[in-house]
Amino acid sequence: MTTTPINAPAASPASPKKLVFPKASFSILYGDRIYAAITFLASLSIFGIIVWLAVQLSQASGASIHKFGWSYITQSNWDETKDIYGILPYIFGTLYSSFLALLIAVPISIGSAVFLSELAPKWLRTPMTFLIELLAAIPSVVYGLWGIFVMLPWLKTHVMNPISHAHPHNKFALWIFDVFFSGNPYGPSMLAAGLILSIMVIPFITAVTRDILKAIPRSQREGSYALGATQWETISQVVFPYAKSGIVGAVMLGLGRALGETMAVTMLIGNQSPGTPTGISFSLFQPGYTMASALANKFTEAAQGINTSALAEIGLVLFFVTIVVNMAARLLVFYTAKDVAGGK
Repeated sequence: MTTTPINAPAASPASPKKLVFPKASFSILYGDRIYAAITFLASLSIFGIIVWLAVQLSQASGASIHKFGWSYITQSNWDETKDIYGILPYIFGTLYSSFLALLIAVPISIGSAVFLSELAPKWLRTPMTFLIELLAAIPSVVYGLWGIFVMLPWLKTHVMNPISHAHPHNKFALWIFDVFFSGNPYGPSMLAAGLILSIMVIPFITAVTRDILKAIPRSQREGSYALGATQWETISQVVFPYAKSGIVGAVMLGLGRALGETMAVTMLIGNQSPGTPTGISFSLFQPGYTMASALANKFTEAAQGINTSALAEIGLVLFFVTIVVNMAARLLVFYTAKDVAGGK
């Protein structure tokens, strides 16, 4: 048995080893900074393009802005021979046709998205999703040709002619008839433009809404079923409130698509004033103009000078209308998302 001497010095603790880090390479030091700078420039370029478009359109329409001022968007007369230009009917036609398109497309799109995400069997879900998204890939001129040769004859025979030959006796029905169904049902009209726009925006709203509904956590649905809710109660009281902000954004995306559509609307809206003193009519059977269709029809025949400047100002007004719509969409999405986050 060995003993340790009492006066023996205690063993010194082992000194910790010094950690040695390898020298950072150039890619570690500067790679992230370069990547951040590139992404910053890419995002800044979007803002630069928007500003550049606004500046160029403002310069091109400077003569018209200086000469007409606010009367350009408040008067209804467009006369190239007298150099008098007003686009109030064009603004009305743009907003009215887009409103008709959303009125038709939103219920169909949301219903289709709910069916594809919640109710459709697997064997049907994939081909239906593919077909709906295929509608977004069809060029607008093809929609226009289909509208001229297929939709317009059917619409005139089965919708416009029967309604125009109706003779309502109720005063309210007669007022509805005079406001929304007056005019000669010869085919190209605001109704045809609204229908073709609704067909064109359905795939956008449906696809975005379906992706939003599929992104809702499964636990939300399972919790609702565990509390005894039916499938319809789960969809209406759990899924819809959770996806409300995204659905609003999808609808606004469709609205932005409808506002700027040119070729299909130009081929089906009639491209002439409805004949009223203000150039504005709520009748679905009357022809009309949108800002995009006016540009498509008038720009190739425009004379130099104030005429070209007035047409450029149409593009400037449409540009700002699109910006206002997108800003409103962002505000709606923000407030609806806040309601969901706050538990309302």
